[in-house]
Amino acid sequence: MSLFSHEFLIPIVLGFNYFVIFYFGFANSIYFSLLLLSMSTALQQLRRSFFAGYHEMASSPVTPPVSILVPAHNEELTIVDTVRSLLHLDYPSHEVIVIDDGSTDKTVEQLIQHFHLYPVDLIYRPMIPTGPVKSFYINPRYPNLTVIQKPWGGKSDSLNVGINMARSPYFCSIDADTILERDALLKIMKPFLESEELVASGGIIRVLDGCTVEEGRIVNIDLPRKDILIFQVVEYLRSFLFGRTGWSTLGCLLVLSGAFSVFQKKAVQEVGGYAKHTVTEDFELIVRLHRRLRERKQLYQISFIPEPVSWTQVPDRYLILARQRRRWQRGLATTLFSNLRMLFNPRYGKIGLVAFPTTFFIELLGPAIELLGYGVVFLSFYFNLINIQMFWLFLLLAFLYGVFLSVGAILIEEMTYRRYPKWTSVLKLMLYAILENFGYRQLNAWWRVQALFQLLFGENGWGKITRRRFAKPKKSRTERR
Repeated sequence: MSLFSHEFLIPIVLGFNYFVIFYFGFANSIYFSLLLLSMSTALQQLRRSFFAGYHEMASSPVTPPVSILVPAHNEELTIVDTVRSLLHLDYPSHEVIVIDDGSTDKTVEQLIQHFHLYPVDLIYRPMIPTGPVKSFYINPRYPNLTVIQKPWGGKSDSLNVGINMARSPYFCSIDADTILERDALLKIMKPFLESEELVASGGIIRVLDGCTVEEGRIVNIDLPRKDILIFQVVEYLRSFLFGRTGWSTLGCLLVLSGAFSVFQKKAVQEVGGYAKHTVTEDFELIVRLHRRLRERKQLYQISFIPEPVSWTQVPDRYLILARQRRRWQRGLATTLFSNLRMLFNPRYGKIGLVAFPTTFFIELLGPAIELLGYGVVFLSFYFNLINIQMFWLFLLLAFLYGVFLSVGAILIEEMTYRRYPKWTSVLKLMLYAILENFGYRQLNAWWRVQALFQLLFGENGWGKITRRRFAKPKKSRTERR
C-alpha cells in the first residue's frame, strides 16, 4: 500500500507543497528586491567615490586614528604578509596589534624574526574582562606594530585583549589570512567622518585564492582553479554585493564580517566587547549592538560599504568547508535564540519587525524547509498528487530564480568594481553561478541542517582549520639562476 494512499495524509502533503512553493516565492522575492536595491546603491556609491576626497583624507591631520586588531592562532604561513599589508596601508595614523592566541606553531617566531621584535613591559588595563596576557613585543623601527602573546582563550578573548590595548577611538578587526587593498581603510572610515551616529561599518570580502601576493600586496587578481573555490567566489559576491548592500540601505543590517569591519571602540566597550559563548562573535556583536542601542533609544547607524576590499583565504576542501558552514549556522542559531525577544518586537523597529524575522525564518530555518521541500514535492509529483504546472512552478522558484540572483550579483560586480579584468573570468563566474544551484547549494543546505542537530546535542566547537601560503609571483629563469 502506498504511503500516499491514506486519505488523511493527502491534504497534509498537498498543504506542505503549497507552503514550500509559497516559501520559495516569498524568499526569492525578498532577495530580488535586495538585488534591485543593491544595484542602485552600488552605482550611486561608485559615482560618489570619484569625488570622495580620499587623497585629502589620507593627508589630513584630523582623520581619526584607527587600531587594527589581528587575532592569530597558528597562522605562521600567512601572518607576515598580512602584517606587511596592514603596515603599508594608505592611512595617516593607524596601529597594528597582533594578538597571538596560544599558537603552537611559529606564528610569534615569524613575526619576531621578520620585524626584529623584542619583549617589553607594557601596562595592560582590562576594561573588558579577558584571560591573562603573557608578553608584549615591539620594535621602534615599526612604532605602529605591537605583538601580544597570550594563552589560548578563543578569538573573542583575543579581540577583547586588542580592544583593551587599542589607543584609537576606532578599531578594525582583521583575520590573520586577510590582505587589505591599500586604500581599503580610507574607504571604510569615510562614513565615520560623515556621520557621528555610525558605530560600525563593514567592507566587502573577496576570495584571495587564485590571486598572487608579493610582500603583502596583491599584484595579480585571477580566479582560482578548483571548483570548490570558484563556487565560493560566487557565494561571496552574492552575499556581499546584494545581500549586505541591500540590508544596509534599508537600515536593517544584522551581519558584518569579522574579517574586515570597523567599530567605534566606546560603543563596543559599553556593550561588554565580544561574547565568548558563540563561534560567530562578529554576528553576535552586531545583533547585541542593535538590541542595546535600541533599548537605550540611542540614535545610531550600522552600515556596509561595498567599495573597500579585503581578500581572504577560503576552504579548499569540502571537509573543511563543511566544518565552516556548520559552525556559521550554529553561531547563527545561538545568537538568534539568545536574542529571541527581538522577534516581531516593535520596540526594536525595523530590526525586530523585518531583519530579525527574515534572518530567523529564511536563513536559520530555510535550509531544513528547502531540503524537505525537494523530497516532498518530487514524491508528490511521482505519485500524481500535484500537476505538472505546479511542479514546474516549484522548479522555477527553487532553481531558476537562484540562478538569476547569482548571475545578478556578478552583473553588479561587472557594472561597478570589476576586480576580475579578464572577460573569460566573468564568463566562468556566470557558468558557476548556474552550476552552484544544482548540487553545491543543496550540499550547503545539508551542512546547515546538520549544524542544528549538532547544536541540539551540545557540539559547538570551531573544528580544525588549515591555512595555505599565499601564492607568490613565479620567478623568471634569470632570477632562479
